[in-house]
Amino acid sequence: MPTESSAQSLTDILFEEPRNFVGLYDVEQGWYSRVNAAGCRLLGYASVQDLYADPSRTLFQQKLLPDEWSRIQERVLHDGFYEFEAEIQRQSGTTFWAHIDLTRCLLDGRLYVLVRFADTDRLHDAERSLAQSVGRFEAVVAHATIGIIMCNAQGEIVLANDLAQQLFGYPPATLLGQRIEALVPDAVRARHTHLRESFNAHPQVRAMGANRDLQARRRDGTVFPVEISLSYFHLDAELYVVAYIIDITLKREAERELRAQHQRVERLNTELEQKVSERTHALMTTLAQLEKRSQELTQALAAEQELGELKSRFVSMASHEFRTPLTGILTSASLIEKYPATQQQDKRQRHLERIRGSVKHLTDILEEFLSVGRIEEGKIEAHPADLELAALLEETILDVQGLLKAGQRIERRVQGPGRVRLDPSLLRKILVNLLSNALKYSGEHSVVLVQAEGGPSQLTLRVQDQGMGISREDQEHLFERFFRARNAANLPGTGLGLYIVARYVELMRGTIALRSELNVGTTVTITIPYENYPAD
Repeated sequence: MPTESSAQSLTDILFEEPRNFVGLYDVEQGWYSRVNAAGCRLLGYASVQDLYADPSRTLFQQKLLPDEWSRIQERVLHDGFYEFEAEIQRQSGTTFWAHIDLTRCLLDGRLYVLVRFADTDRLHDAERSLAQSVGRFEAVVAHATIGIIMCNAQGEIVLANDLAQQLFGYPPATLLGQRIEALVPDAVRARHTHLRESFNAHPQVRAMGANRDLQARRRDGTVFPVEISLSYFHLDAELYVVAYIIDITLKREAERELRAQHQRVERLNTELEQKVSERTHALMTTLAQLEKRSQELTQALAAEQELGELKSRFVSMASHEFRTPLTGILTSASLIEKYPATQQQDKRQRHLERIRGSVKHLTDILEEFLSVGRIEEGKIEAHPADLELAALLEETILDVQGLLKAGQRIERRVQGPGRVRLDPSLLRKILVNLLSNALKYSGEHSVVLVQAEGGPSQLTLRVQDQGMGISREDQEHLFERFFRARNAANLPGTGLGLYIVARYVELMRGTIALRSELNVGTTVTITIPYENYPAD
């Protein structure tokens, strides 16, 4: 018989050895008087003393009501043992599920409850996952769009979904327990038993159809065609076979109808082949002629539409652009008549200058029209010659000085070789056009920047203004004939300037790019090669 000290040591070992929570709950004090170290760690306390001193004196995540805890204690005191599941809260606030068992103890005349529990979160997760898996399996089987029947090795039906019972005409759950041969036509029932035993001996997956002409038997004895796919699995060393069944009655009827239609079509094809052969040549000839005429008409229509559109744009633009200078000429000519005296020469001179400006405007417009005509007729060619780039820029800037508004100025920056070999006339016209646009569409006290950079094989010209800018939608059409940006519709212009510039750049084998932002400004960049031209 163990001594008192050895019994105490054994008790300590049995109390501290378990890896789960073991605690001695003092019923009178309403808290634990002893808890093992493993239980302290499980609850997240730094020491056993921290647990004893915990002011909340509860381990449950959802605190039990006094009468509920009293009922549990009464059950333990009455039966000596009680177990249940609850969510336990660690000192950190995290929780876990535990299976708790309570045992009544009487020590030294005091009533205690021995409390033991372990973290069962993994078990809960596994049970939840299993329940979800079972639920998904049952949902898939129950709501499948084909019949599903499961049999054991003896041929007894252990599972049949709703659609399978409907296919065979059985009320719900009445197929369970019956043999699979009940669903086989009488003529092949004996043979089916042999086939089932052979399948059990060497089970293998069989795809739907598998070139088999199968039939099934309904509860009322009628027979219908089916396609069946077979699979199998082993559970607890027992074989189970799963059959996936489709009623193909409509399919067979459709196949028969299709075969009949096919035969009729073949007969018709035979009769028509001769007629088609006789008419094919004539039809191909006619089709070729029609295709040729269609292409000619399409091209003519496109050309006519383009011409009509260009005429409409030209008439609209010309009537607007010619009216303004002609009105100025007529007005100034009428006013000159009112100043016959010699001392009124300054007033006559002012109106004469206005007439000269209007005539120049008309001349510029006509020059643009003539330039477009000469370009499209191929009468303009690039004639490269050696030129001083800085001098050309200086002359061009002087040419447009008369267009400057109040406070406007033009800055120029030239980098690279001084002499290049390009067509000076085309280059000058390009610069005049770009500078004129930049000044026209920029406000007073603004700056127009002209940059020229010469690389080893190409010249880059850039004209940048601080004007009204161009919308993204309009930028796509700027190089088309007679196109005017919507925010510039009220300003004078023919809509031909950038079109002519682009064609001049093309003649010089260069490229043009435009970048613009509304109310910020526009930058036009031209890149022209100047070493690819043969020497004169």
